[in-house]
Amino acid sequence: MGCITKPKPVNLIIGVLTNIPDLLGEIKKTLELSFGGIDMKSNILPFHFTEYYHAEMGKEIQRQFYSCKTLISPDEIASIKVQTNTIEEAVAASKRYTVKRPINIDPGYLNESRLILASTKDFSHRIYLRDGIYAEVTLNYRRGGYESFPWTFPDYKSPEYQNFFLRVRELYVKKLKEGNYK
Repeated sequence: MGCITKPKPVNLIIGVLTNIPDLLGEIKKTLELSFGGIDMKSNILPFHFTEYYHAEMGKEIQRQFYSCKTLISPDEIASIKVQTNTIEEAVAASKRYTVKRPINIDPGYLNESRLILASTKDFSHRIYLRDGIYAEVTLNYRRGGYESFPWTFPDYKSPEYQNFFLRVRELYVKKLKEGNYK
């Protein structure tokens, strides 16, 4: 029989989609208040991989990723997804914006071997966690790079995204060695 052990902490990452550039700075502050400091952020990247969000968010959508400074326990991701949905709803309810959905916030985490995303949508490759939240392995780290799966979103297969995740992974390994976690 195997021994039950506590998993290593993981690096929280948060992807933000919006077509309102000024909202990125505002939401970064909100994320820092909610989840602690940000130790790395990606460039602002054009999101041209699908038209899925155009009806709710408009066109000219941009993506930015954030890496949170303090490592978390993997089982926190469900409550974090619930919290990011609440932030999304509050921004939409403010009625300050002309689009139905001004922002989409996608939390996930990475460790040495994979990138996990949280979702409210069930599908064959997703595992139910709790509170209406599912998780999927989106990318697998192997031989110095990330490998995708048939269900991996096209944007997560892009070199720009994967290069950012590789940089966060390097930082994560350093944090583990330094004991920089709760």
